[in-house]
Amino acid sequence: MKVRGQWAYLYRAVDKHGNTIDFYLSPTRNTAAAKRFLGKAMNGLKDWEKPTVINTDKTPTYAAALAELKKEGKCPEATLHRQVKYLNNVIEADHGKLKQLIRPVRGFKTLKTAYATIKGFEVMRALRKGQASAFNITNDIRGEARIVERAFGLGASALAEAIQFVREHLELAVA
Repeated sequence: MKVRGQWAYLYRAVDKHGNTIDFYLSPTRNTAAAKRFLGKAMNGLKDWEKPTVINTDKTPTYAAALAELKKEGKCPEATLHRQVKYLNNVIEADHGKLKQLIRPVRGFKTLKTAYATIKGFEVMRALRKGQASAFNITNDIRGEARIVERAFGLGASALAEAIQFVREHLELAVA
């Protein structure tokens, strides 16, 4: 994608079921950026959640980044890294859907706005895929609003008040 006319690179981690694990937007595509992304994706996982196999494209930066993470103990030594052309189709298919959402935007002015927009797209897509259903205890719009509030660091006030307002007006309309 383009940010201020320059290419920026979107790294994405997706599990074998198509659920988004994490993403990272970088102005560079090098070993340091790959290491930051993989470290960020692994940081949020518990030991039993860490992958046993990582499929990537054939970019050599991933192999170097994984080797460094293994050396630092942030990635399990037993993790297998596979760079086979067609094994990352799950990522590419999921990434294609995100590209369809980004294309009408026609580029961004800053990395910060690009990251915020993509974060919004990712949260909404996670809700659509049912990925956040474990956190939606009430199985209604209030549960989804809490998920959005957590994802964007909003206090419970903004969305909770909006939902309360809508609920009150719906009850008045029904009555």
